[in-house]
Amino acid sequence: MKTRLETLILEKIKKVIKHNGIYVPLHHPMFNGNEKRYLIECVESNFVSSVGEFVDRFEKMLEEFTGAKKAVLCVNGTAALHISLKVIGVELGDEVLVPAMTFVATANAVSYCGAIPHFVDIEEKTLGVDPKKLEVYLEEIAEIRENNECVNKATRRRIKAILPMHTFGHPVNMDRLNEVCKKYNIVVIEDAAESLGSLYKGIHTGRLGRLGVFSFNGNKIVTTGGGGAVITDDEDLAVLLKHLTTTAKVPHPWEFYHDRIGYNYRMPALNAALGCAQMEKLPEFIEKKRSLAKRYAEAFSDLEGVRFFTEPDFARSNYWLNTLILDKRWAHLRDEILKLTNENGIMTRPVWTLLHKLPMYRHCPKMDLDCAEDLTSRIINIPSSADL
Repeated sequence: MKTRLETLILEKIKKVIKHNGIYVPLHHPMFNGNEKRYLIECVESNFVSSVGEFVDRFEKMLEEFTGAKKAVLCVNGTAALHISLKVIGVELGDEVLVPAMTFVATANAVSYCGAIPHFVDIEEKTLGVDPKKLEVYLEEIAEIRENNECVNKATRRRIKAILPMHTFGHPVNMDRLNEVCKKYNIVVIEDAAESLGSLYKGIHTGRLGRLGVFSFNGNKIVTTGGGGAVITDDEDLAVLLKHLTTTAKVPHPWEFYHDRIGYNYRMPALNAALGCAQMEKLPEFIEKKRSLAKRYAEAFSDLEGVRFFTEPDFARSNYWLNTLILDKRWAHLRDEILKLTNENGIMTRPVWTLLHKLPMYRHCPKMDLDCAEDLTSRIINIPSSADL
């Protein structure tokens, strides 16, 4: 026998999405624009690899949409994170602050540099890094050396950067976080993988740190099948990013000369062609997803025991994934709700396993993570496709 709360949650989701019995995925792409046309044009041009019109066009569209001076396409979001860490100088043995509640790619990119993820807590208001709690923590464990580097007093390792992630598309409190990081000389790279189309106080996410990273995986608001990008207002860094992502090959009409270790990280033109068509529809996608979120918020406003997560007051979110948060007294029902909804053809999922609980990151440094540990037992993501 199912509890009343479980059944009511299922019925409210069904009503909002007008469920007709057909399986509903968590988030699927929409291809109702120029996708086929641009793919055919790309194939017929013979420029299907990492050079050609569509690569340049997609980068330009990202610059115009976000307001960033430069965008550099990458083969995926993880590669974009990795190369961003490399260009700001993250080195072997450094520590990089990472929210415990994020997708594993955030920490993996740190590990690719030979650096160590150092896990920090989140706040319930944004589901992202808690700047106030972070400041208190850094006052306890960090010191500034004479060369102005921030060092972990316990490990004696440099704390070089932080990767705040805009969870489910909702912006972190970036002004407060930047104040803390400036005080400790910690470089901010935004993991904006999920937040294309989200604004923080009118500024697009990804533009509030030194660099910002997007993902165009198949489940994102804009997809290229697989792909990512870095945006920045630092034009010198953008030049270095483009150089390193193209195997550090020095331009020459015929010679192959590489001046440092580079990476084959550039997005193929076929993917970029898909991205150009998707970018043309992005404003429509955002409005549809915000409309869906509004309907969810209204539907769950009168249901005791669960709340629909809404954007922080300083943000305009893309609502990439819609989110329910159970009251603490009903946390034990999370898996039953997941089971019931999925059995009824409606895909729901919990948040990711916290990174410090994964075997490869179990021994990494971490602060008290009570908020992340509490929320991970109460979060449920519900269907979020733009066409629902």
